[in-house]
Amino acid sequence: MRRRGLTVLLGALFTALLSIGVLRVPIPYVVLGPGPTVNTLGTADGKEVIQVTGRETSTSAGQLRLTTVGVQPTVRLRSAIAGWFSDDEAVVPRELVYPPGESTEQVEQRNAEDFKVSQTSAETAALRELGFPVQVVIKTVAADGPSAGVLKVGDVVTSVDGQPVPVAAKVTELIRAKPSGTALRIGYTRDGAAATATVTSREQDGRPRIGVEIDQQQPHPFTLGIDLGDIGGPSAGLMFALGIVDKLTPADLTGGKVIAGTGTIDDEGTVGPIGGIAQKLVGAKRAGAKVFLVPADNCAEAVRNPQPDLPLLKVGSLDEALTALETLRAGGQPTRC
Repeated sequence: MRRRGLTVLLGALFTALLSIGVLRVPIPYVVLGPGPTVNTLGTADGKEVIQVTGRETSTSAGQLRLTTVGVQPTVRLRSAIAGWFSDDEAVVPRELVYPPGESTEQVEQRNAEDFKVSQTSAETAALRELGFPVQVVIKTVAADGPSAGVLKVGDVVTSVDGQPVPVAAKVTELIRAKPSGTALRIGYTRDGAAATATVTSREQDGRPRIGVEIDQQQPHPFTLGIDLGDIGGPSAGLMFALGIVDKLTPADLTGGKVIAGTGTIDDEGTVGPIGGIAQKLVGAKRAGAKVFLVPADNCAEAVRNPQPDLPLLKVGSLDEALTALETLRAGGQPTRC
């Protein structure tokens, strides 16, 4: 009996030690949770997030808070189990965040680059909203290309086949929309005079081209910048754009409330979907948000993960976001998810 009892005891001890070991072994998952939120109208690390010089700026009684997702990159079974039972966290396969073949450092670098692009697009979209149009300027003309002798460096492209080109990407899109060998009508201005030229596209690197390099410019009589580190990805674009508009116009877009939100933004002001909406809603609620701006394509997921007393406003563009906030300030009911 004494030997049997010892065997049972040792077996239980071995099982316990094995269980502890299993619980501590990393598994191929990551845990997503609410990340920090930042008021784009405020400061971070003692510096203004949105910095303007050469033009007077306004102040707001409320806040415009961008939201983020925190990622726990190394997960052990115990943390995963806790995450699976948590209302605020999500456990997802590691490859969804860190693709196979890419290191953590590579993913973080790409996220940092996406963040920089989102800042640039937010500035472009906000300045267009404020009446500073983009100019698509010809930077170089290939000597043996289709545009040689027709277009010149410094010409400002205004249209392709009669369709306006508000941003540089639109020029490329319209040229590639038709097969190589198509005669395209290029509208442009040179020394302030409007003109139109016909250029026949030619295939190069498998795509139709007209033999020019273009540059996107947006002249404005002040300097504008965004200074915020330790955040990656493109999803802060919408809230940056709103912050810029708020600071450069007299109106207080917030109406004195804490407004949170998320969404990518392109140069034309289109708001795109993001990941981690459920965790961002939790972070916004913890930060005291009274309203959350949701990209239209994320509405269904946001509705499935509501936070108490946090209305979800549906936005598909910068214009729609501004209209929603204006309606809210006036006591109306903006479009909800």
